Amino acid sequence: MWKILGSLQKNLVWSIPAFMVAGILVGALTDPSALKSLIIPLTFLMVYPMMINLQIQQVLSGGDLKVQLITQLINFGVVPFFAYGMGRLFFADRPLVALGLLLASLLPTSGMTISWTGFARGNLSAAIKMTVIGLILGSVATPFYAKWLMGTVVDIPLASIFRQIVIIVFLPMILGFVTRISLIRIVGADKYHKSLKQKFPAFSTIGVLGIVFVAMALKAKDILASPTILLLFLVPLAILYAGNFLLSTLVGKFFFARGDAIALVYGTVMRNLSIALAIAMTAFGNEQGSEIALIIAMAYIIQVQAAAWYVRCTDRIFSPASREMALIEDK
Repeated sequence: MWKILGSLQKNLVWSIPAFMVAGILVGALTDPSALKSLIIPLTFLMVYPMMINLQIQQVLSGGDLKVQLITQLINFGVVPFFAYGMGRLFFADRPLVALGLLLASLLPTSGMTISWTGFARGNLSAAIKMTVIGLILGSVATPFYAKWLMGTVVDIPLASIFRQIVIIVFLPMILGFVTRISLIRIVGADKYHKSLKQKFPAFSTIGVLGIVFVAMALKAKDILASPTILLLFLVPLAILYAGNFLLSTLVGKFFFARGDAIALVYGTVMRNLSIALAIAMTAFGNEQGSEIALIIAMAYIIQVQAAAWYVRCTDRIFSPASREMALIEDK
Protein backbone atom coordinates (compact mmCIF):
# COMPACT_ATOMS: atom_id res chain seq x y z
CA MET A 1 0.00 0.00 0.00
CA TRP A 2 2.78 2.44 0.95
CA LYS A 3 4.53 1.75 -2.35
CA ILE A 4 1.36 2.60 -4.28
CA LEU A 5 0.74 5.79 -2.29
CA GLY A 6 4.39 6.78 -2.62
CA SER A 7 4.26 6.22 -6.36
CA LEU A 8 1.10 8.35 -6.69
CA GLN A 9 2.74 11.11 -4.64
CA LYS A 10 5.97 11.14 -6.64
CA ASN A 11 4.12 11.10 -9.96
CA LEU A 12 1.42 13.71 -9.46
CA VAL A 13 2.06 14.97 -12.98
CA TRP A 14 0.50 11.67 -14.16
CA SER A 15 -1.76 10.67 -11.26
CA ILE A 16 -3.66 14.00 -11.24
CA PRO A 17 -4.68 13.69 -14.95
CA ALA A 18 -5.54 10.01 -14.40
CA PHE A 19 -7.93 10.85 -11.56
CA MET A 20 -9.34 13.75 -13.58
CA VAL A 21 -10.17 11.38 -16.43
CA ALA A 22 -11.60 8.81 -14.00
CA GLY A 23 -13.80 11.48 -12.41
CA ILE A 24 -15.06 12.64 -15.81
CA LEU A 25 -15.92 9.07 -16.80
CA VAL A 26 -17.77 8.37 -13.56
CA GLY A 27 -19.63 11.69 -13.78
CA ALA A 28 -20.61 11.02 -17.38
CA LEU A 29 -21.83 7.46 -16.80
CA THR A 30 -23.50 7.84 -13.39
CA ASP A 31 -25.23 10.37 -11.16
CA PRO A 32 -22.29 11.85 -9.19
CA SER A 33 -24.41 13.75 -6.64
CA ALA A 34 -23.68 11.17 -3.91
CA LEU A 35 -20.00 12.11 -4.11
CA LYS A 36 -20.76 15.51 -2.56
CA SER A 37 -20.77 13.87 0.87
CA LEU A 38 -17.07 13.01 0.41
CA ILE A 39 -15.90 16.61 0.04
CA ILE A 40 -15.50 17.40 3.77
CA PRO A 41 -13.73 14.15 4.78
CA LEU A 42 -11.46 14.30 1.73
CA THR A 43 -10.64 17.92 2.51
CA PHE A 44 -9.63 17.00 6.05
CA LEU A 45 -7.60 14.04 4.76
CA MET A 46 -5.85 16.39 2.33
CA VAL A 47 -4.89 19.11 4.82
CA TYR A 48 -4.44 17.50 8.25
CA PRO A 49 -1.54 15.13 7.43
CA MET A 50 0.52 17.93 5.85
CA MET A 51 0.09 19.99 9.03
CA ILE A 52 1.63 17.28 11.23
CA ASN A 53 5.09 17.94 9.78
CA LEU A 54 4.69 21.74 9.74
CA GLN A 55 7.37 23.19 12.03
CA ILE A 56 5.64 26.31 13.35
CA GLN A 57 8.45 27.05 15.82
CA GLN A 58 10.80 27.76 12.89
CA VAL A 59 9.12 31.18 12.47
CA LEU A 60 10.86 32.35 15.64
CA SER A 61 14.34 31.65 14.30
CA GLY A 62 16.19 34.62 12.82
CA GLY A 63 18.99 35.38 10.39
CA ASP A 64 17.16 35.59 7.06
CA LEU A 65 14.83 38.58 7.41
CA LYS A 66 15.65 40.05 3.99
CA VAL A 67 14.84 36.94 1.98
CA GLN A 68 11.66 36.36 4.02
CA LEU A 69 10.43 39.92 3.37
CA ILE A 70 11.18 39.80 -0.37
CA THR A 71 9.53 36.38 -0.64
CA GLN A 72 6.28 37.59 0.88
CA LEU A 73 6.42 40.82 -1.14
CA ILE A 74 6.45 38.73 -4.31
CA ASN A 75 3.81 36.37 -2.93
CA PHE A 76 1.31 39.07 -2.02
CA GLY A 77 2.41 42.17 -3.93
CA VAL A 78 3.07 40.67 -7.37
CA VAL A 79 1.77 37.15 -8.01
CA PRO A 80 -1.94 37.70 -7.13
CA PHE A 81 -2.14 40.76 -9.39
CA PHE A 82 -0.40 38.90 -12.21
CA ALA A 83 -2.92 36.06 -11.82
CA TYR A 84 -5.80 38.54 -11.69
CA GLY A 85 -4.60 40.13 -14.93
CA MET A 86 -4.31 36.72 -16.58
CA GLY A 87 -7.84 35.92 -15.45
CA ARG A 88 -9.17 39.16 -16.92
CA LEU A 89 -7.34 38.50 -20.18
CA PHE A 90 -8.24 34.84 -20.71
CA PHE A 91 -11.47 34.36 -18.77
CA ALA A 92 -13.35 37.66 -18.97
CA ASP A 93 -16.54 35.71 -19.73
CA ARG A 94 -15.90 33.01 -17.09
CA PRO A 95 -15.43 34.81 -13.76
CA LEU A 96 -15.51 31.61 -11.69
CA VAL A 97 -12.53 30.23 -13.63
CA ALA A 98 -10.75 33.58 -13.19
CA LEU A 99 -11.45 33.30 -9.45
CA GLY A 100 -9.95 29.79 -9.45
CA LEU A 101 -6.78 31.18 -11.03
CA LEU A 102 -6.66 33.90 -8.37
CA LEU A 103 -7.19 31.40 -5.52
CA ALA A 104 -4.37 29.25 -6.89
CA SER A 105 -2.07 32.29 -6.64
CA LEU A 106 -3.13 33.50 -3.19
CA LEU A 107 -1.94 30.58 -1.07
CA PRO A 108 1.86 30.40 -1.36
CA THR A 109 4.07 27.48 -0.41
CA SER A 110 3.28 23.89 0.40
CA GLY A 111 5.20 20.98 1.83
CA MET A 112 6.72 20.61 -1.63
CA THR A 113 8.39 24.02 -1.20
CA ILE A 114 10.61 22.39 1.42
CA SER A 115 11.10 19.19 -0.59
CA TRP A 116 12.09 20.90 -3.85
CA THR A 117 14.39 23.30 -1.98
CA GLY A 118 16.10 20.29 -0.47
CA PHE A 119 16.41 18.54 -3.84
CA ALA A 120 18.08 21.66 -5.27
CA ARG A 121 20.34 22.05 -2.19
CA GLY A 122 18.86 25.36 -1.15
CA ASN A 123 18.40 26.90 2.31
CA LEU A 124 16.02 24.46 4.01
CA SER A 125 15.64 26.53 7.17
CA ALA A 126 14.51 29.55 5.14
CA ALA A 127 12.14 27.35 3.10
CA ILE A 128 10.49 25.94 6.23
CA LYS A 129 9.96 29.45 7.58
CA MET A 130 8.55 30.63 4.22
CA THR A 131 6.11 27.73 4.25
CA VAL A 132 4.71 28.58 7.67
CA ILE A 133 4.60 32.36 7.12
CA GLY A 134 3.12 32.03 3.63
CA LEU A 135 0.44 29.62 4.81
CA ILE A 136 -0.66 31.85 7.68
CA LEU A 137 -0.56 35.12 5.70
CA GLY A 138 -2.23 33.52 2.68
CA SER A 139 -5.04 32.08 4.78
CA VAL A 140 -5.77 35.45 6.36
CA ALA A 141 -5.36 37.49 3.16
CA THR A 142 -7.23 35.27 0.68
CA PRO A 143 -10.79 36.35 1.55
CA PHE A 144 -9.84 40.04 1.35
CA TYR A 145 -8.01 39.70 -1.97
CA ALA A 146 -10.87 37.66 -3.45
CA LYS A 147 -13.46 40.22 -2.33
CA TRP A 148 -11.34 43.17 -3.48
CA LEU A 149 -10.35 41.85 -6.91
CA MET A 150 -13.32 39.65 -7.85
CA GLY A 151 -16.17 40.89 -5.66
CA THR A 152 -17.77 42.94 -8.45
CA VAL A 153 -18.24 39.95 -10.79
CA VAL A 154 -18.54 37.00 -8.37
CA ASP A 155 -20.49 36.83 -5.13
CA ILE A 156 -17.66 36.29 -2.63
CA PRO A 157 -19.04 34.72 0.59
CA LEU A 158 -16.54 36.42 2.88
CA ALA A 159 -17.87 34.93 6.12
CA SER A 160 -18.06 31.46 4.58
CA ILE A 161 -14.47 31.65 3.31
CA PHE A 162 -13.20 32.74 6.74
CA ARG A 163 -15.17 29.94 8.40
CA GLN A 164 -13.84 27.32 6.00
CA ILE A 165 -10.26 28.60 6.41
CA VAL A 166 -10.56 28.19 10.17
CA ILE A 167 -11.89 24.65 9.64
CA ILE A 168 -9.51 23.51 6.90
CA VAL A 169 -6.35 25.42 7.84
CA PHE A 170 -6.10 26.57 11.44
CA LEU A 171 -7.94 23.67 13.10
CA PRO A 172 -5.81 21.04 11.28
CA MET A 173 -2.73 23.16 12.05
CA ILE A 174 -3.47 22.97 15.78
CA LEU A 175 -4.35 19.27 15.58
CA GLY A 176 -1.23 18.60 13.52
CA PHE A 177 0.98 20.34 16.08
CA VAL A 178 -0.60 18.34 18.93
CA THR A 179 -0.27 15.10 16.94
CA ARG A 180 3.41 15.68 16.19
CA ILE A 181 4.27 16.52 19.80
CA SER A 182 2.28 13.51 21.04
CA LEU A 183 3.93 11.10 18.60
CA ILE A 184 7.42 12.34 19.50
CA ARG A 185 6.65 11.81 23.19
CA ILE A 186 5.25 8.33 22.55
CA VAL A 187 7.75 6.87 20.06
CA GLY A 188 10.69 9.26 20.47
CA ALA A 189 12.07 11.90 18.12
CA ASP A 190 14.43 9.49 16.36
CA LYS A 191 11.73 7.00 15.35
CA TYR A 192 9.33 9.79 14.41
CA HIS A 193 11.81 11.40 12.00
CA LYS A 194 13.06 8.11 10.56
CA SER A 195 9.84 6.06 10.30
CA LEU A 196 6.68 8.15 10.66
CA LYS A 197 7.38 11.61 9.24
CA GLN A 198 7.64 10.41 5.64
CA LYS A 199 4.29 8.60 5.72
CA PHE A 200 1.98 11.57 6.30
CA PRO A 201 2.33 13.27 2.88
CA ALA A 202 1.00 10.09 1.25
CA PHE A 203 -2.31 10.51 3.08
CA SER A 204 -2.51 14.10 1.83
CA THR A 205 -2.09 12.74 -1.69
CA ILE A 206 -5.17 10.54 -1.22
CA GLY A 207 -7.15 13.64 -0.26
CA VAL A 208 -5.84 15.66 -3.21
CA LEU A 209 -6.62 12.94 -5.74
CA GLY A 210 -10.01 12.33 -4.14
CA ILE A 211 -10.99 16.01 -4.32
CA VAL A 212 -9.83 16.21 -7.95
CA PHE A 213 -11.87 13.10 -8.74
CA VAL A 214 -15.03 14.50 -7.10
CA ALA A 215 -14.64 17.94 -8.71
CA MET A 216 -14.27 16.38 -12.17
CA ALA A 217 -17.20 14.02 -11.63
CA LEU A 218 -19.49 16.88 -10.60
CA LYS A 219 -18.53 18.90 -13.69
CA ALA A 220 -18.21 15.96 -16.10
CA LYS A 221 -21.19 16.79 -18.30
CA ASP A 222 -20.09 20.42 -18.71
CA ILE A 223 -16.54 19.33 -19.53
CA LEU A 224 -17.70 16.81 -22.13
CA ALA A 225 -19.90 19.47 -23.72
CA SER A 226 -16.73 21.54 -24.31
CA PRO A 227 -13.70 19.23 -23.87
CA THR A 228 -11.13 21.67 -25.26
CA ILE A 229 -11.65 24.05 -22.33
CA LEU A 230 -9.27 22.04 -20.13
CA LEU A 231 -6.49 22.42 -22.69
CA LEU A 232 -7.18 26.15 -22.89
CA PHE A 233 -6.62 26.38 -19.12
CA LEU A 234 -3.02 25.25 -19.61
CA VAL A 235 -2.03 28.36 -21.59
CA PRO A 236 -2.63 31.02 -18.87
CA LEU A 237 -1.31 28.64 -16.23
CA ALA A 238 1.90 28.10 -18.18
CA ILE A 239 2.33 31.86 -18.62
CA LEU A 240 1.65 32.48 -14.92
CA TYR A 241 4.22 29.92 -13.76
CA ALA A 242 6.80 30.95 -16.37
CA GLY A 243 6.50 34.60 -15.35
CA ASN A 244 6.73 33.67 -11.68
CA PHE A 245 9.82 31.51 -12.21
CA LEU A 246 11.48 34.24 -14.27
CA LEU A 247 10.85 37.01 -11.73
CA SER A 248 11.90 34.94 -8.71
CA THR A 249 15.00 33.61 -10.46
CA LEU A 250 16.17 37.10 -11.42
CA VAL A 251 15.54 38.47 -7.90
CA GLY A 252 17.28 35.48 -6.32
CA LYS A 253 20.25 35.56 -8.67
CA PHE A 254 20.98 39.28 -8.30
CA PHE A 255 20.21 39.85 -4.61
CA PHE A 256 20.85 36.62 -2.69
CA ALA A 257 23.36 33.85 -2.20
CA ARG A 258 22.66 30.51 -3.83
CA GLY A 259 20.88 28.80 -0.91
CA ASP A 260 18.56 31.73 -0.15
CA ALA A 261 17.89 32.29 -3.85
CA ILE A 262 16.69 28.72 -4.34
CA ALA A 263 14.48 28.92 -1.26
CA LEU A 264 13.02 32.18 -2.58
CA VAL A 265 12.19 30.63 -5.95
CA TYR A 266 10.35 27.66 -4.45
CA GLY A 267 8.85 29.86 -1.72
CA THR A 268 7.19 32.06 -4.34
CA VAL A 269 6.43 29.76 -7.26
CA MET A 270 5.03 26.75 -5.41
CA ARG A 271 1.41 27.37 -4.45
CA ASN A 272 -0.65 25.52 -1.87
CA LEU A 273 -3.09 24.13 -4.42
CA SER A 274 -4.48 21.65 -1.90
CA ILE A 275 -5.87 24.40 0.32
CA ALA A 276 -7.02 26.39 -2.72
CA LEU A 277 -8.96 23.31 -3.83
CA ALA A 278 -10.39 22.86 -0.36
CA ILE A 279 -11.62 26.47 -0.21
CA ALA A 280 -13.16 26.22 -3.68
CA MET A 281 -15.04 23.01 -2.88
CA THR A 282 -16.27 23.98 0.59
CA ALA A 283 -16.89 27.75 0.56
CA PHE A 284 -18.64 28.24 -2.79
CA GLY A 285 -21.10 25.37 -2.97
CA ASN A 286 -20.86 22.26 -5.12
CA GLU A 287 -21.79 23.78 -8.50
CA GLN A 288 -19.65 26.91 -8.33
CA GLY A 289 -16.91 25.17 -6.35
CA SER A 290 -16.49 22.48 -8.99
CA GLU A 291 -16.03 25.06 -11.74
CA ILE A 292 -13.52 27.04 -9.66
CA ALA A 293 -11.67 23.82 -8.87
CA LEU A 294 -11.14 22.88 -12.54
CA ILE A 295 -8.28 25.28 -13.18
CA ILE A 296 -6.75 24.66 -9.74
CA ALA A 297 -6.59 20.94 -10.55
CA MET A 298 -4.93 21.74 -13.88
CA ALA A 299 -2.35 23.87 -12.05
CA TYR A 300 -0.98 20.72 -10.36
CA ILE A 301 0.16 19.45 -13.75
CA ILE A 302 2.13 22.61 -14.53
CA GLN A 303 3.48 23.13 -11.01
CA VAL A 304 4.87 19.65 -10.41
CA GLN A 305 6.42 19.34 -13.85
CA ALA A 306 7.94 22.85 -13.74
CA ALA A 307 9.40 22.31 -10.26
CA ALA A 308 11.02 19.05 -11.32
CA TRP A 309 12.62 20.61 -14.41
CA TYR A 310 13.83 23.60 -12.41
CA VAL A 311 15.74 21.28 -10.05
CA ARG A 312 17.56 19.86 -13.07
CA CYS A 313 18.53 23.36 -14.23
CA THR A 314 19.39 24.79 -10.80
CA ASP A 315 23.15 24.29 -11.02
CA ARG A 316 23.25 26.00 -14.41
CA ILE A 317 21.28 28.96 -13.09
CA PHE A 318 22.90 29.46 -9.68
CA SER A 319 26.13 27.44 -10.08
CA PRO A 320 26.67 24.06 -8.37
CA ALA A 321 26.45 23.76 -4.59
CA SER A 322 29.82 23.82 -2.86
CA ARG A 323 31.32 20.46 -1.98
CA GLU A 324 31.20 21.34 1.72
CA MET A 325 27.48 22.14 1.52
CA ALA A 326 26.77 18.90 -0.35
CA LEU A 327 28.57 16.85 2.29
CA ILE A 328 26.70 18.56 5.13
CA GLU A 329 23.30 18.07 3.49
CA ASP A 330 23.98 14.44 2.62
CA LYS A 331 24.72 13.53 6.23
